[in-house]
Amino acid sequence: MTNDEYITLKIKSFEFNLRELAGSMGDFGTLFPLAIGYIAVCGLNPAGFLVMMGVANIVTGLLYRLPIPIEPMKVLAVVAIAQHWEPSMVYASGFGMGIVWTVFALIGVMKWIAKVTPDSVIRGIQVALGIILAIEAIKMISTWWIIGVLSIITGLVLGRNRYAPAAIVLMALGLVIMIVKGQFNLVESPRLTLPIITGFSPREVWQSFLQAGLAQIPLTATNAVIATSALIKSYWPEKPVSESRLSLNMGIMNLILPFFGGMPLCHGAGGLAGQYYFGARTGGANIIEGLIEIAMGLFLAGSIAGLFSVFPVAIIGAMMFLVGVELVKFARGIHWDRDIIPMGTTLIVSLLTNMAYGFLSGFVVYYLIKSIPGRKNV
Repeated sequence: MTNDEYITLKIKSFEFNLRELAGSMGDFGTLFPLAIGYIAVCGLNPAGFLVMMGVANIVTGLLYRLPIPIEPMKVLAVVAIAQHWEPSMVYASGFGMGIVWTVFALIGVMKWIAKVTPDSVIRGIQVALGIILAIEAIKMISTWWIIGVLSIITGLVLGRNRYAPAAIVLMALGLVIMIVKGQFNLVESPRLTLPIITGFSPREVWQSFLQAGLAQIPLTATNAVIATSALIKSYWPEKPVSESRLSLNMGIMNLILPFFGGMPLCHGAGGLAGQYYFGARTGGANIIEGLIEIAMGLFLAGSIAGLFSVFPVAIIGAMMFLVGVELVKFARGIHWDRDIIPMGTTLIVSLLTNMAYGFLSGFVVYYLIKSIPGRKNV
């Protein structure tokens, strides 16, 4: 590679334009509701919460030069909010997950799991995630059908329009609605709020692991690691990211961020599909999102929970619906003669229970079929 070619490659790895800005908003549907719960119910400091997520986004964008999503760990978030965990318990749960994913990466657990996982099962997980997102999206759209349907049409028509990307238009529409309804009185005057040093006990690390961490592991392994790595290979075959690298990245950031108010974070196939659908193509999207989150955490910490809570849910639902459809499209890549049974098993069990059970069911069915004489090439 010549020096000029290397410089061109580096520039393409970090683009900063409207398309990347729009793509950086592609997974806000996951962030908004969980952020509200963490702040309003668990009492997390919004400054630490957002600044640490912003730092994680920027570092990840610089490391991978791709729009790798940074998202809350969903099982931990749901349990923490449902059980009204204290902030220290939330931070402890993130640190516990940091230990798990760092160890898994270093001893090669994720590399082995990825090696033995059939493509049909990965496709099943992706399609299941798409359907789950679409179902949740319809519930959100039902809060305001007119705006929800209009937002879906806007997303389909504008897509990744160079001059008016759909995600930016939809975010602007939400802000306009908030202004018209007089909801911007929730915004306090901007003031600098710095993250604080936080702590937790070893006992809380163990408690959080037993109460939610164990259930989080299989979901993270399937969605945040295996499915995300597979999606990266589909979108950027020339820039693959191994399962071990994703695991190590999650491990390190969760070992550090909880000491500064950061919540448990992971990657996610849904977030990646959302960022890609709305235009993200380079690490620039992560850097843009990170800067937005840091600015919000530093200067709008007192207003952020209120703003998130009144943003039109139907618009977020419409964005999630489009992402769900994008993920379902990956079913087109299967071989119907040999993949349909394990993929279908994965899909059905995932929808009826959860993706961890779906993964295990599809995995078992795949190897049972493969063990049948004459079906070695399933």
